[in-house]
Amino acid sequence: MNRPKDDLDRTIEKALKRDPSLKEGLERAEQAWNIAFQIIDLREKAGLTQRQLADLVNTKQSNIARLESADYTGYTLKTLEKVTRALKSRLEIRIVPFGNRSLTRQ
Repeated sequence: MNRPKDDLDRTIEKALKRDPSLKEGLERAEQAWNIAFQIIDLREKAGLTQRQLADLVNTKQSNIARLESADYTGYTLKTLEKVTRALKSRLEIRIVPFGNRSLTRQ
């Protein structure tokens, strides 16, 4: 999706020029946000509270809240699989080469 650059975009660009090592941190943060928002979206579409989802996953509500926190990165594959199944969804994990090139199997 293309959108006009705003002040945050320009600030990030300047910061990356000053310190290119920030890029990895920003990419991790983006991944965490994506996972958190996907879980929230699926849970809400299923009409579940955090407590109800926790019951389905056999965990505590606070653990679901942690998964839905955009700065949390400590989830395990096992936990994501449990949450995904409880939300009647499929978990997909992809490894993408640098440069966002698309690899196709032939």
